[in-house]
Amino acid sequence: MPLRARQRRRTVLTALVSLTAALLSAAPPASAADTWTEVGSDRADPLTESQGLTSVEVPAGAANRYTGIGTIPAGLNGRGWNHVGDPDASYDGHYIEPYQRDSGTTKMFRVQSPSGSWSEYVHTLSSGEALNNSWVAVSPGGQWMLAGEYGTMSRLLVFPTPGVNPSTSPSANLPQAATVRLDHAVRDVQGCDFAGPTRLLCSSDDPAGTLFGITKPLLQIDLSAEPNGTSDVTGHVTALRQLPLRSSCSGTFEAEGIDYDRRSGTLRVIVVSPGFCVLTDSKTYRFTRS
Repeated sequence: MPLRARQRRRTVLTALVSLTAALLSAAPPASAADTWTEVGSDRADPLTESQGLTSVEVPAGAANRYTGIGTIPAGLNGRGWNHVGDPDASYDGHYIEPYQRDSGTTKMFRVQSPSGSWSEYVHTLSSGEALNNSWVAVSPGGQWMLAGEYGTMSRLLVFPTPGVNPSTSPSANLPQAATVRLDHAVRDVQGCDFAGPTRLLCSSDDPAGTLFGITKPLLQIDLSAEPNGTSDVTGHVTALRQLPLRSSCSGTFEAEGIDYDRRSGTLRVIVVSPGFCVLTDSKTYRFTRS
């Protein structure tokens, strides 16, 4: 090959290498999917442990919290707040439960402060927002909270965390601040929890299995950035595995709330058994990363 041709080829190759390096450095790193292995289970009481759960870090030694139809205070139920979803707690000890009514244009977040006092924060539905209020997940930074709608959705909702974010007040509407736009639709998500600043783990009650090829999947959602309430972020959705579906009864299981405890690295998910066995062998399954 003539010298001039070799020089031109070397120049082209050098340019291609430089361009490839630039593109790789500009592209976000690929997110590896976690593998979660079942390590045990505990019976889930159908009245008080059938909707959601969360671990509480403050005060130290606090017991895990659960929600179910039996944990709804009579006064709230009497005012129409007859469904409670999967709760969460901020790292500074604010405990938050999501509530919904059968009809209307509002949903509610009930907050217990570290001092033990309770407050109610009401959100008026945004245009096109579903009435259901299935779960909440407080971001590790504490100032922003995600919430989810039931059904087939391509988004998650971002709110200022009630009781934590200084912009919130029980006497004012809790506004939607931003949106997480998903790259793959999800169905019937019953709970999500942060497993890191930009990683969510979610339990889906999807009965059809047409979105990911499995029913009742454990989902991982990797965010393009930690939610900050000022701009939308995107979320990459991966189905990790099917949740355990074991019971003495046959029929339809229901995947419910989820919790990730960063102190032990334990993931817990509630799965309610079908039929009469809802009373006997509904479980909170425990998983660890492997």
